[in-house]
Amino acid sequence: MAQAKVTTDHDEIRKWAEARGGRPAAVRSTQSKEATGIIRIEFPGAPNAKDDNLEEISWEEFFEKFDESELALLYQEETARGQRSNFNKLVGRETAEAREHGESHASRHHDRR
Repeated sequence: MAQAKVTTDHDEIRKWAEARGGRPAAVRSTQSKEATGIIRIEFPGAPNAKDDNLEEISWEEFFEKFDESELALLYQEETARGQRSNFNKLVGRETAEAREHGESHASRHHDRR
């Protein structure tokens, strides 16, 4: 069974993404001149790789928004068949912490008090 990992470490995220050809991107329609919008890691050959709504951004911009939004990266090194995996999802750090503690109902939308 393929295991998912969670990290907030910038170097780990960048190395994982770049090893797979991944680049930091933002959704154009969510950006403004002052702020980066919704962020993603895009991969060449992926279904959304040619999406005109995605704009490549610098890793610095990506991690600024990543930290500002208190995100963590949920990712997989390999698929269940042992192949290199591009699976990743940006989740709230609260969700990531709950997942690490075995709380299966963890959601980014839980009340943050």
